[in-house]
Amino acid sequence: MDARGLAHRGYPGRYPENTLTGFQAACELGFAYLELDVQLSKDGVPVVMHDFRVDRVTDGKGNVKDMTIAELKRLRIAGTEEIPTLEEALRLLQGRILVDVELKQCGDLYPGLEAAVLGVVHKLNMEDQVFFTSFDHYSMIRMRELHRGAEIGLINYGASPALIRLAKELNGRYVSVRHNYLTEPFIRLCEEEGIQLIAWTVDEESDMRRMAGYPSILVCTNELERWQSVAGA
Repeated sequence: MDARGLAHRGYPGRYPENTLTGFQAACELGFAYLELDVQLSKDGVPVVMHDFRVDRVTDGKGNVKDMTIAELKRLRIAGTEEIPTLEEALRLLQGRILVDVELKQCGDLYPGLEAAVLGVVHKLNMEDQVFFTSFDHYSMIRMRELHRGAEIGLINYGASPALIRLAKELNGRYVSVRHNYLTEPFIRLCEEEGIQLIAWTVDEESDMRRMAGYPSILVCTNELERWQSVAGA
């Protein structure tokens, strides 16, 4: 089991991102953590997609929020893959891997996203297997208001002591920061405060070797087998 690797959107180094095929591959490689991105369809179904538009990864065009689940399901990723719903993804991953559900909230873009995502997790009884993160920290504030026991985390481009303060205030466990901003003092501060630090997105071998030197860090990567080779997993 690779206890320190976090599979970013599945295994984009080999398979289409945020697809059931990629998620299956991450599980088969023995990763302990997997990250996926969630937005809402026009009719309120949580779907797994990173971009706000479908153009880059599917054969369609348009905003995720403007398309019903039926319309989204007609699109294809790499010719054959469907856009998964969050429920479909979690059913595949249930009992196999810890899931970092990143909410692609952006201000008021997706009213009700937090509640809808929580509803899916509760339906599948997977609260102990899922944690929630977002660049939109107000989204995590709402998540905490909705569920006192939810595991939550804050994503940020740079490192800041303010992240630690807000995480502690929200009783959040995770802080996720772009790897090149991570310094020894910030890493040690997270350790001292009991915060699980995630470094994203670490794909180059030299960066992997640096991150591997800090056993407390979870390493988010697109290159799963490269990370395992470097980390000796």
